[in-house]
Amino acid sequence: SQGPFETKLHRELRKNAIKAICNADVSQGFFKLGKDVSFPQTNIRSGQNPLRDVGGKPACQRPILTFFAGRMHGYLRPILLNQWEKKDTDMKIYVAMPRGVASKVSYIEHMKSSKYCICPRGYYVCVPVIMSDNFVPPFFEVLNWDAFSVIIPEKDIPKFEGNIVVNQSQRR
Repeated sequence: SQGPFETKLHRELRKNAIKAICNADVSQGFFKLGKDVSFPQTNIRSGQNPLRDVGGKPACQRPILTFFAGRMHGYLRPILLNQWEKKDTDMKIYVAMPRGVASKVSYIEHMKSSKYCICPRGYYVCVPVIMSDNFVPPFFEVLNWDAFSVIIPEKDIPKFEGNIVVNQSQRR
């Protein structure tokens, strides 16, 4: 989004405007708690059927414990891969979707088949795992994110050593 960068150059606009930002991050100074609004990032893949990829299987029918696939940008993603990639067979953690996997099962289907989704763009009814000290969740003013997500401070990522905090009965 270019809005935060545009308002940086205009003091009056920055002071008086209410910004609606996807992936709001308070550490950058653009998002002001109590003034600005955080919206979820949304990718609509089909104008004719915008709800095509919404939803997912019930948790008891999701064979993947945790899923992540994404490009390496920022400082947290390399830490995530170092801690979790190829360390637990119930977790599918990829830098990018492997060619053989990508052709058989799409990114969306991986999310719909996962109980927990790390850094999701769309949650597909799996539990969002937020690993950030500065991310402002969408609609945080009215939604109790603690009730339906797992929020992990950045300093605690190395403590997980390949395991997300769930007991064995929750894996199935």
